Amino acid sequence: MAISEITFQLIVESSPNAIVLANREGKIAYVNAETEKLFGYTRGELVGELVELLIPQRFRSHHPEYRGSFFNRPTVRAMGAGRELYALRKTGEEFPIEIGLNPVVTVDGTMVIASIIDITERKKAEERFRLVVESAPNAMVLINEEGTITLVNAQAERLFGYSREAMVGQKLEMLIPERFRREHPDHRSGFFSRPQTRAMGAGRDLFALRSDGQELQVEIGLNPIETPEGTKVLASIIDITERKIREEGARKQLELEAKNKELEQFAYIASHDLLEPLRTVKNYLQVFEEDYVHSLDAHALSYTESMKRAVDRMGTLVRALLDFSRLGRDSKAVIVDCGELVREVLEDLDTLIQNSSAGIEVGPMPELRVYAPEMRQLFQNLLANSIKFRTKEVAPRVQILAEEQPGKWRFSITDNGIGIPPQHFQRIFQIFQRIHRPEEYEGNGIGLANCKKIAELHGGEIWVESELERGATFYFTVAKNL
Repeated sequence: MAISEITFQLIVESSPNAIVLANREGKIAYVNAETEKLFGYTRGELVGELVELLIPQRFRSHHPEYRGSFFNRPTVRAMGAGRELYALRKTGEEFPIEIGLNPVVTVDGTMVIASIIDITERKKAEERFRLVVESAPNAMVLINEEGTITLVNAQAERLFGYSREAMVGQKLEMLIPERFRREHPDHRSGFFSRPQTRAMGAGRDLFALRSDGQELQVEIGLNPIETPEGTKVLASIIDITERKIREEGARKQLELEAKNKELEQFAYIASHDLLEPLRTVKNYLQVFEEDYVHSLDAHALSYTESMKRAVDRMGTLVRALLDFSRLGRDSKAVIVDCGELVREVLEDLDTLIQNSSAGIEVGPMPELRVYAPEMRQLFQNLLANSIKFRTKEVAPRVQILAEEQPGKWRFSITDNGIGIPPQHFQRIFQIFQRIHRPEEYEGNGIGLANCKKIAELHGGEIWVESELERGATFYFTVAKNL
């Protein structure tokens, strides 16, 4: 035997992998000891046999074609790239493998050296990993360094609204809102340059994108995973939209409580330092009229009447401020059928509705945990305004609707009244801000300020959309988890 053949045998025998040398016809010319251990054959049973002996029956018919393709362009490469490969032991047991092919020129012509690795344990580990990911309570997405999704679990399907077939193989950017996509490759490269377990975007608000275009606020934990294909990152994704809504509601509640404390201080001053002087002035005016009624001319009497009306108006405003300051102070949140509450409000407004020939349409209403007296006042103020601010000679038409949204309910009250100029959309919710003269429409300018405070008390907000002479729609929201 030539030295080169001895050297070849020594190298092949020392390999930790199974090595099979085969010719163009597929006949086995040489195997090493690892091949004997792996397949359960002696080398005497293998040498001279076709390599198809080591291949499961269902793959044998196509193998000569693959072998011929290799010998037509013999290069060092992996066999069956992108396909799962299986081998067959003497016992008939199948097992998954990876194969590296190397052409070698011999005196008998070009042959191929196949290096074979049993990847059964790796496959088991991958399956265990897949099962762990699948059973995770959070959405899990596995991504490679190019940003391609290679694995998702059922929670990710539920969170994003895509099937896993629609996500795997696609770029991660499909799950990111458009305005953040340009920066994301740089963030991903930064992670892969120093892969470590950490939270993504610490200190920043993160958003994800569902298949229906809806954005979600999320928290993301990143974990580097070493795989045969290189380092990947496993992203654990939690939808925190509801939590953020609750936090925002709590923040607004704290702000509201601070405002209420200020109002309570004012209420004390108003009740003691404003109402009492007004009562004194009114009493003296009455005494003055009674004692000097025969001495006063018509002008003097008109002056005293104007003074009395001014005092009464001031007293009304002070009492309105007191009522404003007390909103929500002593109420407790309870479950309320909003449909029933609206029906009760409509009964209270029956005289106004009948006198104006108003038509009221009420859509389906939810049951919500609310402050019942304040919620009733909110509906009553808005409905009364919709009827009161009507176009002359036109019967009011009012529609009340409720729409469920993430973390909240949005209510709308639409009318066909006189409308509101856009420059007053914010002003009308400020206390004592009126856009009509008292002789045109009665009121003290505090009703919508009450509505704003009540909406904020329920973790929501209020706003208006309107055009002059074309009616108005008042919207307000109520948090689901009050």
